[in-house]
Amino acid sequence: MERAKSATGTEVPPNTTTDATTALRGDPRFDALVTMAADLAGRFDTARLLERILGHAMALLGCADGSICTVDEASRTYRKEVDVGVGCLQGQTFPLDEGVTGEVVRARRSVVFDEYSEVRGGHISGSDRAQLHAVVGVPIMADGAIIGTCVVFSRDPVRRFSETDVALVELFATYAAIAIANARLHALAAEKESQAAILAERERVVRDVHDTVGRGLATVLLHLDEAERTIGRAGEPTAALARARTAARSALTETQRTVLGAGPTLQDAASLADAIGLELAWMETAASIQTRLIVIGEPVALPSETGRQLFRIVQESLTNVLEHAAARSVRVGLVYGGSTMTVLVEDDGHGFDVAAATAPPRRALGLQGLLARAQHLGGTLQIESTPQWGTRIRAEVPRQPSVEATRGRWRVLVVHEHELVRAGLVRLLGDHETDIQVVGEFADAARAVEAYELLRPNVVLAPMEHPRIDGVAITSYLRAIDPEAAVVLLVPSFADERVRGAAQVGATGFVEEQTDAASLTRAVVAAARGDALLSPEVFSRLTAPDDPLLTPREREVRELVAQGLPDKQIATALRISVKTVEKHVGSILRKTGAANRTALAGLTAHRD
Repeated sequence: MERAKSATGTEVPPNTTTDATTALRGDPRFDALVTMAADLAGRFDTARLLERILGHAMALLGCADGSICTVDEASRTYRKEVDVGVGCLQGQTFPLDEGVTGEVVRARRSVVFDEYSEVRGGHISGSDRAQLHAVVGVPIMADGAIIGTCVVFSRDPVRRFSETDVALVELFATYAAIAIANARLHALAAEKESQAAILAERERVVRDVHDTVGRGLATVLLHLDEAERTIGRAGEPTAALARARTAARSALTETQRTVLGAGPTLQDAASLADAIGLELAWMETAASIQTRLIVIGEPVALPSETGRQLFRIVQESLTNVLEHAAARSVRVGLVYGGSTMTVLVEDDGHGFDVAAATAPPRRALGLQGLLARAQHLGGTLQIESTPQWGTRIRAEVPRQPSVEATRGRWRVLVVHEHELVRAGLVRLLGDHETDIQVVGEFADAARAVEAYELLRPNVVLAPMEHPRIDGVAITSYLRAIDPEAAVVLLVPSFADERVRGAAQVGATGFVEEQTDAASLTRAVVAAARGDALLSPEVFSRLTAPDDPLLTPREREVRELVAQGLPDKQIATALRISVKTVEKHVGSILRKTGAANRTALAGLTAHRD
């Protein structure tokens, strides 16, 4: 970091955030950092956020005066969003060549003055001006541009701001950048709200930004908690604070990327047909397949969730045609009925055996995903196919979403030691399944296990191969915390012997590292729904005679169910409650894919 020269000609040397942390060890004011992160994680009123950020920064520096300004370099002006103490010019706008903010923008870096009188064009005058002495101003950055400044004043005539002080203010400026970026996004969304054709887009953007910022700040909180515990043990918190700052910057980057990557809405009547038309055009270009779109009935606006899920049904169906059908032509129909909406996808490919592909437990993940989407909307899905004669998929759903469709999204926690891989998994899950919300991402598996209690995700996605704690251990630790924890593991190969061990301790699903995005998201959603959907290769390995997929207690319950005993007698025989028996039976049905107790007994007899 470069520094401005003071009036005495003394140049303040460069520094980083980690230099500041040494001075914080044992300082009770460090609690302000944790409190500030909690404020950011739970409050999204911009003015209050900026006021609290500034308040924390001033408290740590032992000062009572300061301001946070937003900068508009295009119009050459800046606005005082928060102004505390002497002057109180909050809400006023000034030329960008005046005041401490002007000095920061000119220098493109943090600046320090021994006396406020050295500041060109300072706005505080009279007796108030005489009360101010040392000044520190730092830029609030976003994507390489200055979007604001954070300024702190001292009334102590002998006080001089040190490099540690500057580093602390820069840390708080990073959090201010997140708040300002979030505020600007909300302003953009408010403007879009006035345009009826893109009302749903505004809702999606706000939700995605909330998720991105919330995920990043949850990570910041955990790092700050670690630093606080380290200080309590008289340790060195430098590394934890550095990770907190990195996480904050990552959250800012993700927020900006979310804004720039906002996609089109599917709410209005024309957009669903247009979106499907684009998919068909891509299909013709990619595979030279003849396509046709037919719209029957009077198109009407659909709820955003209905439109999104219907589009995904068509999109996945077309992907299946392209990958498996070897078709020459495909037709898509949209039928607008009185109270229902129907989509049809027909191809002239080689077809397949529907009964074999949909029968549990070897049900195809792709077909199960289509069925789950239709059921999510309270509708039905029919698949008709004859080998060598093509396939017809028909989904019929009510125009208004069901109660299931209005539930919250699936919360996923991602674990991987490599940052690049984690970022790819987070983006992949978000891009391919809007019902997935990544609530946390960790390189350290032990930290992920610790964070499980705080974040309570529906699914944990982790690699089988991980330093110190592999996928088997991760699963074991999580299931000890929560017996219902759903864990999906990325495995190098289904032949890996650790797959069996992970299944024994309760892993819900397995996905090969070379798999495609669609298969991964299907497996995650299946796990979130409580389904143990496995590929045929994995299923054949895990349903060997000793059934490692089941816990020892579940195998005992399975054998008694196979004998035809009712739950009460099973409870008496095993000396457990009837409710516990019911819970085990439900788990066994999910893991084996059996539709009911009779089917489970049949599977058991066949195996024996």
